[in-house]
Amino acid sequence: MVVSLDPYPIIGLDLSSLNQYWLQLVSLLQDGLHSAWQFCIEKFYLIPWPDFLSHISSFIFYYPLVMSYVWMIGAVIFYVSFERKQVNTCEPVAALKEPPPVSILVPCYNEANNIQDTLEFLLSQQYPDFEIIAINDGSVDSTLDILRSMAEKHPQIRVINLSSNQGKAMALRTGAMLTKNEFLVCIDGDALLDTQAVAWMMRHFQDNPKVAAVTGNPRIRTRSTLLGKIQVGEFSAIVGLIKRAQQVYGRIFTVSGVIAGFRKSALHNVGYWSNDIVTEDIDISWKLQLKGWHIHFEPNALCWVLMPETIKGLWKQRLRWSQGGAEVLIRHSNAVLQWKSRRMWPIWLECVASILWSCLILLGMGIWVTSQLLNIHQQFMPVLLPHWTGMLLSITCLAQFAVSLAIDSRYERKFGGIGRYYYWMIWYPLIYWINNVLTTVFGLVKAIAKKRGQRAVWVTSDRGLLKRD
Repeated sequence: MVVSLDPYPIIGLDLSSLNQYWLQLVSLLQDGLHSAWQFCIEKFYLIPWPDFLSHISSFIFYYPLVMSYVWMIGAVIFYVSFERKQVNTCEPVAALKEPPPVSILVPCYNEANNIQDTLEFLLSQQYPDFEIIAINDGSVDSTLDILRSMAEKHPQIRVINLSSNQGKAMALRTGAMLTKNEFLVCIDGDALLDTQAVAWMMRHFQDNPKVAAVTGNPRIRTRSTLLGKIQVGEFSAIVGLIKRAQQVYGRIFTVSGVIAGFRKSALHNVGYWSNDIVTEDIDISWKLQLKGWHIHFEPNALCWVLMPETIKGLWKQRLRWSQGGAEVLIRHSNAVLQWKSRRMWPIWLECVASILWSCLILLGMGIWVTSQLLNIHQQFMPVLLPHWTGMLLSITCLAQFAVSLAIDSRYERKFGGIGRYYYWMIWYPLIYWINNVLTTVFGLVKAIAKKRGQRAVWVTSDRGLLKRD
């Protein structure tokens, strides 16, 4: 028996021949890639970059500029027409006509460090008829023990225990279904509700039977770092100012998840909160308004909240917000674009425009980097450079902060006011615009990739540093 030493006896090739063929193949691939690269460069030079970049640059510049004045004008109209006439929250609120019984829902997940303060503040509500329903959603710390201890001392507190982490939407849904009261106030397990907040929200439900939800006015508790101080202005200039303007223009993008009141029959009408949307507050807002219900903003319904004071915590929070907003946009766009939902079109268009703006910012940066690598010296995006357009955007941004802080100052007079935080707003564009652009784009990608029906559950978040300012 003869044993062949040729490793490829069938095809008759030895190692040297195979090696030669492999080198030829690699050479062909290199030539092909080089030709493709040359072709791309030639086409790149043929694109009318000045016109293309001019259109991108114009949108990037005019979108935030125009929207800033839209929000400021709307907020001023709201203040002059409604807010200025109201009694300040520091003064007693006039008693409601036949105050309806209210259930305050407090979903909790690992809130051992905060829940006792939250419940004690709730017990001091200046409202004649309310109960507190605390829903422990599978906490792995001592939250449940604290809740049971508080319930033993205060008969107004009821405790519902879910054995596993089901998510905030399921916790809220469970609490809503286990109460007979028509009106609900929902707050987070780390929030401190102002003593008159419930009374301020209930008047909207009594005055208008079409009101399904009332969103309150969250105030920042964590103010010990630069990020915390900036968020004081952000919640006035972005959250508060925009909600005032949207109230005037007809539809509100979202209630504040940390403080909102609801009419239970309206919630039942739309199927309550969705379990598979990361931001259940945005989703329920769109569902209610698509069904013809109204949402109001009540600036006197104050709620003191904890916010991230680290870059990592801020990134995670804003990424979740962006992903949830994109999920809502994807899910409800078909319903929004119907003629009967035309009053939602401005909200939808603004949401799409904000996502497009963030994507174009990143695209523009990519084009600029590419042009520098290819030595193409084209003027690109002057709005991002120290040019007159960038200066105008910065001035407009500071003007928006000034207007919002002036309107909101009445709610913090007894705490020293918020005008002192205006100085820190100069850092907002640098820190928050960059963060928001990146989280918007990454959030959109995550929303597209997420499978429908995937449960949105609690995650541990950055609660900031509770130090005296």
